[in-house]
Amino acid sequence: MVMISVASDWTRERLEAIKADSTLAVVIPALNEEGTIAQVVSAIAAELGELVDELVVMDSLSSDSTAEVAAIAGARVHSVADVRPDLGVHSGKGEALWKSQFVTSADVVAFIDADLTEWGTHFILGVVGPLLAHPQVALCRGFYDRVLDIDGDVTLEGGRVTELVARPWLTLFRPELGAIVQPLAGEWAIRRNVFEQLHVPIGYGVEFSTLLDVYDEWGIDSIAQVDLGRRAHRHQNIHDLSVMAVEILATAERRRARTAGPTVTDAFSADVQLARLSEHRRWSYRAVPVTERPPASTLIGQHADRPG
Repeated sequence: MVMISVASDWTRERLEAIKADSTLAVVIPALNEEGTIAQVVSAIAAELGELVDELVVMDSLSSDSTAEVAAIAGARVHSVADVRPDLGVHSGKGEALWKSQFVTSADVVAFIDADLTEWGTHFILGVVGPLLAHPQVALCRGFYDRVLDIDGDVTLEGGRVTELVARPWLTLFRPELGAIVQPLAGEWAIRRNVFEQLHVPIGYGVEFSTLLDVYDEWGIDSIAQVDLGRRAHRHQNIHDLSVMAVEILATAERRRARTAGPTVTDAFSADVQLARLSEHRRWSYRAVPVTERPPASTLIGQHADRPG
């Protein structure tokens, strides 16, 4: 059974009381987010104070002033290009999260998106709380009413790729995870000694892969979710979301192949492309990142223990 709580269960005072010797890192992956990154960083620094031991922005090859703005706001900023350059570099959210393992050392790592416009620091308190309070919990995923504003038409919905791709796939192939409200949520926390053992897709597949891998390895009781209320951020257009959808499906199918036998292929070439017919009736192609990074524990010389 997936443990469920609400953000109000996890006040700063409660977390300070139960944190003990555990350490906490908050990692914010960011690509060209100079307009929103400062308010995210400054709010965490001001409101969570000493509860957060490491506040890190992973700059994913931004072409604007994201890195400078984040540093001024109070974050320690690392470019993915400068972290373990011997391992190469990719663009993508998963790459930023994977490389954050080499520049943080905290026991618990919380991730939060950089483009949030309606949110609060209770997002971090909420996803961290179950891990600090319950040793068997390895992963906590947030969920919320997701504010979608399309040309002034505001609705609350779960996310288009979530509802049309991720949750239907779970219903078919991992029904035990059907109760996960937001399997692609960008606000989540995980134990370092768990994350270090996982393969990590370099793109948007990282949230889905982590959910599936933790479930497959440690079981349903190692997963918690927390109701964070409302969330708003900058939305992508449907064409960009189609690339994300392919990433999610590739991530899922690779994991299904591990248990489904030889009828499902585990091989995706590095040059997967999504074809689209343009308005001028010419074919255009978008590259889909399906590469996965190996477990960080194999590269930093440490062998992690299981949670609890």
